[in-house]
Amino acid sequence: MKTIVASAFLGLLCVAAQAQTAPAPAAVVEIGQAVASKLAPTRWVPGSVVSRDDAKIASAEAGRLDFVAEVGTRVKAGERLAKIDDRALHLRREELLAELRRTEARQALSKTQLERLRKLEASSAIARAQLDEAVATLETDAQTAARARAQLRQVEYDISQADVRAPFSGLVTERYAQRGEYLQVGANIVHFVDTERIEARVQAPLALADKVRAGMQVGLRAGGVEQTATVRAVVPVGDERARQFELRVGVDPALALVGSAVEVALPETAAAAEAALAVPRDALVRRPDRTYVMRISGDNKAEPIAVTTGTSSGDLVEVRGALSVGDRLVVRGAERLSAGQAVSVRSGS
Repeated sequence: MKTIVASAFLGLLCVAAQAQTAPAPAAVVEIGQAVASKLAPTRWVPGSVVSRDDAKIASAEAGRLDFVAEVGTRVKAGERLAKIDDRALHLRREELLAELRRTEARQALSKTQLERLRKLEASSAIARAQLDEAVATLETDAQTAARARAQLRQVEYDISQADVRAPFSGLVTERYAQRGEYLQVGANIVHFVDTERIEARVQAPLALADKVRAGMQVGLRAGGVEQTATVRAVVPVGDERARQFELRVGVDPALALVGSAVEVALPETAAAAEAALAVPRDALVRRPDRTYVMRISGDNKAEPIAVTTGTSSGDLVEVRGALSVGDRLVVRGAERLSAGQAVSVRSGS
């Protein structure tokens, strides 16, 4: 009986020893590569997304508001935003049209009388003064008709202004007046914003002014998403108090909404970027006493390599250390790896 117990105990000790010496299972990781890249130092500067067309549409005519587009309505350029009661203007147009017709009839009569008097002038049947008076009368009637036509065009323009049309395609974001209200000339009706043609308004330090130019490519990020954007315009006028200048950077409408906060990466030097060894930002493992990356050896073993970081640009960071271009580096799962641990590269990485 004692022999059997001793044998069982020895068997358990052997199993425990084997368990202690068994290698740890391979850790599943994602990898990237060390690359040679030209990196230039950049500074992230905050900005806000604005629309290139943002207007408070006002009334050009006084009158009662018959129609106004609802908040959230998308309106194309030339379509109706609001309508002001124009019945009084139509009545004025009819009045002016009647006045014009009367003036034109009087002008036609004056012309006929002048032609008759010129025929009589040849036979000396009339005095010269009569002819001069007829010429003056015709000219007066012509000027009166011209004035009536101008007044008619003015009222027709007023009628067109009572139908408030969108000056550009956009979205109604706010209504300042409701249907039935009486508006004076210049009263705001709606806030109208183009949500497609948007850009970032950035206030940058004056020290960067000579490093930025219109048309250059810069990094832009919002909500954790980073992409490349183009500088549309640089305003070369600084604020003497804040010591900043303004620039406008194009923004993809799918990236951010009007009013969103964004950041723009501006170059801190005008010199050409120098080639350097760079690694993906996610490959860096930062500790209080050091920074390192996990390199994958040819036999798929993890090897920590100490590095010193430098300039960053986008997702790449310049490093100095015992690395070479093409080295495989862990970008997901490096924190939990130990030196010499076997790894399994996740497919697709």
